[in-house]
Amino acid sequence: MSKAAKAPPERRPNLIYVFADQLGYSRCGYAGDTKARTPNIDRLAAQGANFINAVSNMPVCSAHRASLFTGKYPTSTGMVINELRMRTDHDCIGHVLTRGGYRTAYIGKWHLYANQLGHHHEPKNSFTPPGPDRLGFDGYWAAYGFHHGYYGAYYHTNSPKKILYGKDVYEPDAQTDMAIAQIRKAAAATDKPFAMFLSYGTPHDPWVRSNVPDKYAKMFADVEFPNPPNYKPDNDPYADGWGRLNPRQRKDLDKWRRHYYTMTANLDWNIGRLLEAIDRAGMADNTILVFSSDHGEMFGAQGRRAKNIFYEEAARVPLLVRWPKKVPAKRLADACISTVDIMPTLLGLLGLKIPNDVEGVDLSHCALGTKGPEPEAAFLQNTGACAAWRDGHEWRALRDKRYTYAIYRRDRAELLFDNTADPYQQKNLSADPAHAETLARFRNLLKAKMASLNDTFQKCTWYRDHWTKDRIILRGAKG
Repeated sequence: MSKAAKAPPERRPNLIYVFADQLGYSRCGYAGDTKARTPNIDRLAAQGANFINAVSNMPVCSAHRASLFTGKYPTSTGMVINELRMRTDHDCIGHVLTRGGYRTAYIGKWHLYANQLGHHHEPKNSFTPPGPDRLGFDGYWAAYGFHHGYYGAYYHTNSPKKILYGKDVYEPDAQTDMAIAQIRKAAAATDKPFAMFLSYGTPHDPWVRSNVPDKYAKMFADVEFPNPPNYKPDNDPYADGWGRLNPRQRKDLDKWRRHYYTMTANLDWNIGRLLEAIDRAGMADNTILVFSSDHGEMFGAQGRRAKNIFYEEAARVPLLVRWPKKVPAKRLADACISTVDIMPTLLGLLGLKIPNDVEGVDLSHCALGTKGPEPEAAFLQNTGACAAWRDGHEWRALRDKRYTYAIYRRDRAELLFDNTADPYQQKNLSADPAHAETLARFRNLLKAKMASLNDTFQKCTWYRDHWTKDRIILRGAKG
């Protein structure tokens, strides 16, 4: 009598990770913004887990991406400012996925290979060659270093030659087309699970009329975007050159916000296209779909523009996880999750081994609705100016479910905000005797966290002098 055939092992779920550039949590409809036109993102938020306390460890593009792929903080990745070339000896999520039998795809902005400030359209900065510098993403590749002109844009595959979308093609639309093509191919393949990272450039500036589609610009033509309650007419003295506003820029803030929301509306349309493609391919039930962003945008709040700061507008980001029948719909996950936790959390959901040197924690149980340990607070770092070796802007911060605590290196000035009572962070409580115990708790927590990472709160140029050569991060640079 023949033995019954064994059932084939259940295939691991697919992973589609989508992240915007400079989209803050508070700019989404599901988060309460009544001016946002984000019905598809809002629908996604209702279909799975909404991590309502997600933050970017260092709200700058390259630092975030390095932490996302390694599960490590900037003081361990070495990506302490933009326009550095990433080390290749980390065990990254791309490596783990490839070892785990996944067919990978990466589409969009990369921002981990340049080693020049400027000249970002030159292939030596925009093209990342096949091999170790792609950090384990060895499958389909349609990416570029960074650029933010969304018409007439380009990408690279496996050569320095630029592939142009066409002067009248809006880049996020074309990237979504490529992503949908990869989804269809994955649905037709049965031998391997599929993992794709889709990195949109929008809604990052420049916020000018020529950089947004007419169809979406009309949605906001008559909408006013006044300054928020925490707008300050003077520049934050701790801001670097990218974070300061000149008088002309202050006059343009209303227009900037209008174009930002226009870009976000188009981004939402493309998210809707992805959702439809996944459903049509029959992949929804076995696909973990994540939507997030690398950081937000200040738009004059606290006397700042851009990012690279611990304030809510810059640091707090959307993080939505959908996995039908596994992740409960409409789940509000309030864990203090940050960029370094995303890699181990995704690997936990996928059932893949987390590398031993990862510094984040697996919070997959928070998405699944089960119990488990959580961080007491998220730890945030700033190790320098946005993309230049300039001292005087460094800070460290902690954010728990209620408070944000921060300290500047320059003069050891401290800030403490009650984000529940004061969502615009207008009242610094660090000198308030009623909050002395809370302040002491955060001081002790910060000291312990920094010690655990060997983070000695160095000035920006220290990393230049000890960790890099020609803006390339040296192997073994840590500490």
